[in-house]
Amino acid sequence: MNRISPEALLKALAENRDGDFADTLRQIIDWLRPARAEAGVARTISRIEELSLALGENPESQEQLRGRLEEGLKQARHLTLYTGIGLFSRRGFLREFGQRLYERFNPRPMQRQDLRDVIAWVFHHSGDPQWVAALPDDAWWRLLEAFGCLADDRSGVQAYAREEMLYALEMLSVWIAAEELEPELLRLDPAIAEHDSAFVAQQRELALFVERYRAGEQDPTLDHYDDRQARVLLDQCSDQITRLRKRAVTRGSSISLTHLLERLDQTLRRIRQLLAILEPEQPESRRAGAVALFRELVTATARRNSLRSLWQDNVKLLARSVTQQASETGEHYITTDRAQYLQMLRSGAGAGFIIAAMALIKIQIEGLHLTPAIHTFWVSLNYGLGFVLIHLLHFTVATKQPAMTAARLAAAIEETERGTADPARLADLLLQVGRSQFVAVLGNVSVALPVAVLLGLLYSLVLGAPVLDAQEVDYQLDQLKPFTGLALFHAAIAGVWLFVAGLISGFFDNRCAYLDLPGRLRGHPLLRHILSDRQRNRLAEYIGHNYGALAGNFFFGLLLGVTGYIGYLLSLPLDIRHVAFASANLGYSVSAAVPGLFEFLLYLILVLLIGAVNLWVSFGLALYVALKARGIRIGALDRLLGAYGRRIRSHPRELLLPPRAEKPGNEGPHR
Repeated sequence: MNRISPEALLKALAENRDGDFADTLRQIIDWLRPARAEAGVARTISRIEELSLALGENPESQEQLRGRLEEGLKQARHLTLYTGIGLFSRRGFLREFGQRLYERFNPRPMQRQDLRDVIAWVFHHSGDPQWVAALPDDAWWRLLEAFGCLADDRSGVQAYAREEMLYALEMLSVWIAAEELEPELLRLDPAIAEHDSAFVAQQRELALFVERYRAGEQDPTLDHYDDRQARVLLDQCSDQITRLRKRAVTRGSSISLTHLLERLDQTLRRIRQLLAILEPEQPESRRAGAVALFRELVTATARRNSLRSLWQDNVKLLARSVTQQASETGEHYITTDRAQYLQMLRSGAGAGFIIAAMALIKIQIEGLHLTPAIHTFWVSLNYGLGFVLIHLLHFTVATKQPAMTAARLAAAIEETERGTADPARLADLLLQVGRSQFVAVLGNVSVALPVAVLLGLLYSLVLGAPVLDAQEVDYQLDQLKPFTGLALFHAAIAGVWLFVAGLISGFFDNRCAYLDLPGRLRGHPLLRHILSDRQRNRLAEYIGHNYGALAGNFFFGLLLGVTGYIGYLLSLPLDIRHVAFASANLGYSVSAAVPGLFEFLLYLILVLLIGAVNLWVSFGLALYVALKARGIRIGALDRLLGAYGRRIRSHPRELLLPPRAEKPGNEGPHR
């Protein structure tokens, strides 16, 4: 079709007397479509001009084409196009997934009187959204003018389209008003049902707008009823949604709630688009709004039966509900002054004692030569309970920080205008994050290593044998080598588990808030018989603040413990390397076979290299998910790096040490 002339196209359209307006549009778009969607649209613009000239030279063909298109548009149903395409389904994920899967295997027949199906029939190529979006507004408008579909004195197709848009406005506004009674929203803000909320007020105003607009269509002498009040109320609805999202952080969220709030946002945006198109006094903005909506509908139509896009949308919603909790927790992992810095050092040092003991227990478990499954059980339990103990004692494992601080970083970017961060502000936050993670690693390693050496020497004195024999020492040291072994690969696996543990913590924190677990514990009938009111309140308060952290720490231990067993089952070289345990293992090796100073320093550098991989893998994954969940970006990386470099040059000491003057900030870090 692309190779024929515009005259041949018009002739083919004229000869196809059995074709309706959907077939006609498909033939035209197939002729306009560029050979490659990513190759640019210059050729498509040229074809539009060629077709316009051909129609201008052949009024009979133009009249025939115009009549066929207008007749089809006047008989078609427009409502589902405006209310069904580009808006989240009200069915929920599982029902929507099942429906799309069924459509893939047994698609329903096309309804040629439904514009929603017509768009899918016309723009059927996978690359259509790309070139449709790239084609300028003027080109699309030039095409419509060539068809003769823009003349008001023709057959009333524009009046019919406006009536369909007005009906869509009524339906969309009713949907928004009805959401006021959703249990999820009432849980977050019961007050919205006690008085006329913005959701109800916008429906009343839009109903009045539609009534007055229709009256103006019937009687042109009446003054135009503008939409300013309706837009004010729509803005109030958006503000209410923002407040609900903020409350969801402390009161708990869910996929269904996040899905609902996103659908409300989409519906409000669609109403604003329709209002812009219906505005009679601003033809330029009306044209721009119409083309923008058209592009959005083409893109959404291409995705409407896509299982992949449905999965991506819902994973994004899930990630947002989880990372919202992580960003709040991340505040406590960032030090801003000397007091917080020293507190982080002390909490990291405390964790070093526990980690040295955990590493010794693991060595003893390995010495029992248990079956792989039983060995994995005890190792996982050692890790899981050890990390829980570290949290109970308010200590800090350094590598647990990145998943939380990355979410906080993404939240800081989201707070700025246009979804991109102010480079200077972001550089300061990165400096604080890096310094906080450095001091926590320093606390872990500086204590875990010497404590392991002392425990190893004490073990030898008491039992008369080293904690590790020569073969086991060689094994432990080989596990630290990044080039002759898989130390960095195994460190990256640990980084992935650290990231997953952060998500688990966020998930359980969110569930705790969503279910109001503290309130349930305070009023639990069994606990009322066992504990006093004061004890129940203390338990409820502790669980409310630590539920996610306890779960995340325990599951992180399980993930570390089962990795080797998974590798055993799959015959793959899977294992983990964690900086704190690597430093403790180095300490036990030193206690059994004292190396030279140079060799010791070399292995210490390798331990720190493992820590760097742990940190950056978990931080990178967490930051990526947090940014994607919020639909934001860091912005110009060169500007950020420049601001970061200037900050370091002006205050080099603050790269590793806190500022001298204390600054007001968050409460000290805690676990």
